[in-house]
Amino acid sequence: MTTTPTSRALIVAFSLLAAWAYLGRTSRAETLPPREPLAVMPMAIDQRVGRNDAPLEKEILDVLGVDDYLVRTYYGAASLPVGLYVGFYNTQRQGDTIHSPLNCMPGAGWQAVEQGRAFITVKSSPSGPPRQIEVNRVVIGKGLDKQLVYYWYQSRDRVVASEYWGKIYTVLDAVKYNRTDAALVRVIVPIPDASLAKAADDQATEFVQGLFPLLGRHLPV
Repeated sequence: MTTTPTSRALIVAFSLLAAWAYLGRTSRAETLPPREPLAVMPMAIDQRVGRNDAPLEKEILDVLGVDDYLVRTYYGAASLPVGLYVGFYNTQRQGDTIHSPLNCMPGAGWQAVEQGRAFITVKSSPSGPPRQIEVNRVVIGKGLDKQLVYYWYQSRDRVVASEYWGKIYTVLDAVKYNRTDAALVRVIVPIPDASLAKAADDQATEFVQGLFPLLGRHLPV
């Protein structure tokens, strides 16, 4: 008997729910490798200088459930500003799980007008070998305003674009390593007009390439 895409999706969803129910009953404390707080991430990245944005409101933090986070904007001469958000979760066993940014954007009036993936060559450390990561690439719009968004889920130096695969890997890591820590990394670049669409992509890519080698100090491997 063949299975339809809907049936396969239901099977995956049921399996994930069963796994999460099992993990929720598991009381073993998770032990994480040492990490530095996100607040000490360098202010200078990719020839840009960062400025901390206003702290997130308590209501937003209660919804996100993050254990550590960073909200910052990086500025450079003759460059588009780059917004950076990193939200880190020590554990996802108690109901605080990472959600796709696409779930939050409509509430703020933004709608996705383009959705796809981007492949970026990065280094895990300044002296490490190059590797290619796949991230979500979304153009969002509100009225006449447009922004380019790159985001991905990261755990144990693993980069995942798919929210569903991110949850599957969380379950597997919980079983194998007794760890469910993970982070959401989001980069936003404004697109002032259509002529700067390519520049936004280029500058977002360059920023991710400068950022990625720094993340290992703050997101445990």
